[in-house]
Amino acid sequence: GSRMSISKDFRYKVGVAWEGDRITTVTSPDKPELTVATPPEFKNGVPGVWSPEDLLVAATASCFAVTLVAVAERRELPLHSLHVSGTGHLTARDDGRFGFVAIELTAVVRTDEQTVDAMERAAKHAGRACLVSMALDVPVHVDVSVKPITRALEVVA
Repeated sequence: GSRMSISKDFRYKVGVAWEGDRITTVTSPDKPELTVATPPEFKNGVPGVWSPEDLLVAATASCFAVTLVAVAERRELPLHSLHVSGTGHLTARDDGRFGFVAIELTAVVRTDEQTVDAMERAAKHAGRACLVSMALDVPVHVDVSVKPITRALEVVA
């Protein structure tokens, strides 16, 4: 039969209030407030709080993580653990401006012995399907290591 395509249309709203110096408060309905400031590497930057650069890398890394969780769930692959670390690289770009040149994600995934290959495919799919990565014109490199969970690990856990 013909499947009707359901057109989804979402809006994500945030508010930003300047608090003085290089500090802002970011709000979104029903969520905790976030203090966001210029990173300490820049003039008048503020140490110890989230920066827009941190948030961009965090958004990319967490988007990959939750996308992989969803793909694994849909494909009925056992996911025992998942850890993603992300690094955003800022330097002089080819166009001469200073900015992000790459975001590197490293993921360590644990699954059952017999689903390692399938999980590697799921991770590749998640890397392509992540909405935040798709929104960026900066390359996102994802290095995934899928490892089988071993008996020894299960005893420790």
